[in-house]
Amino acid sequence: MRTIWKRAAATALAVGAAMVPLTGASAQAVGSGPLKIIVPFSPGALIDNIARIYADKLSARLGQPVVVENRPGAGGMVGTQRLLAEDPEKNTLLFVSSSYAVNPSVQENLPFDTLKDLSGVSLIAYSPTLVVVNAKSEFNSVQAFVDDAKSAKQALNYGSAGINSATDLVGRYFSQEAGVPLEHIPYKGVQEGVTEVVAGRIDTSFPPIALALPFVRNNQLKALAITSKERSALLPDVPTVHETVAPGFEYSIWYGVIMSAKTADDAKRIVADHIVEINKDPDVIGRLESQGLVPQTKTLKEFDDYIESEISKFGKILSTSH
Repeated sequence: MRTIWKRAAATALAVGAAMVPLTGASAQAVGSGPLKIIVPFSPGALIDNIARIYADKLSARLGQPVVVENRPGAGGMVGTQRLLAEDPEKNTLLFVSSSYAVNPSVQENLPFDTLKDLSGVSLIAYSPTLVVVNAKSEFNSVQAFVDDAKSAKQALNYGSAGINSATDLVGRYFSQEAGVPLEHIPYKGVQEGVTEVVAGRIDTSFPPIALALPFVRNNQLKALAITSKERSALLPDVPTVHETVAPGFEYSIWYGVIMSAKTADDAKRIVADHIVEINKDPDVIGRLESQGLVPQTKTLKEFDDYIESEISKFGKILSTSH
């Protein structure tokens, strides 16, 4: 049996944080030495910023160093393979975005089985996207946009961060569910697509709410709809796609924590329990919300089931679109 983590209670008192009870079989060591977090994207990316928030909080709660290692490349594949190359006894964490659930459908000969080789630990937060048009656009509602798109002789277009990016897939999903033809224009980043809408050179884009919000507030863009199932407190007057043109529509860019499937179940549960508590921290909630994120928690099997449903959804989107 692995070493009992004896410092838990003392560390909790030292940092003044409420510890998750670690007793009996669940009191397995999270690991000796520094705990590693792998981020499969470059420093400065939103997922990197999130990982560093949680690294600090986990370090305080665990009483041991938590280091962040960036392993960008191949849409997150490099970082995922790095995790699987680690000794599972080290309990390394991988922070992922929803592109993690896209890779099984877009990467040929995936060198691992997402559902068998990896385990979900906890969903952290999600970011809804917006359907935006130029502030001077004739469209004042998403219904008007859809009606026009259905009758237009030439397909309306949308800009994204590139083929198979999150902001491309939401465009494809919207096209399918609302029943409208949309022409995809890929850019190097979603910021470019938004800039092109602001300039009036393309019709629409589906950026994360935090990116679009300054343009909406400065009257450079109109937000016609939000892609989450519920309205956002940041833009409470903007309706959802679900309540307007496509019942059941739900799309968000999500962020979560993964571990190797070979890591001990007790270690996964301990990390998940800590993340649940961190997600309740007002400081963390405020920092996430300031970046347009909606904190949300799904742990262990519930998160695994969510990942499986997302893989299925993205597979459907990709199989029935260009």
